[in-house]
Amino acid sequence: MKPTSAYILIESLPGKALDLVNTVKEVEGVKTVHLVTGPYDVIAFVEASDLKSLGELIVKKIQASGCVARTLTCITVEK
Repeated sequence: MKPTSAYILIESLPGKALDLVNTVKEVEGVKTVHLVTGPYDVIAFVEASDLKSLGELIVKKIQASGCVARTLTCITVEK
């Protein structure tokens, strides 16, 4: 079965963008992480075995990091 993948756009708490990048890049399933300009501070590309696992990765690992103000998840529909 093909993994479920998504781009996660992340707004960090003030002053926490670098901490967020360092935390997110260590999360299992995160393939790439970039510090960016614009309304979001970080964009991560992630893969998980299914939609439920993807949701758990986002909520329990990324959003729970203590550095996140909000996220926007863009699930890929085709590679």
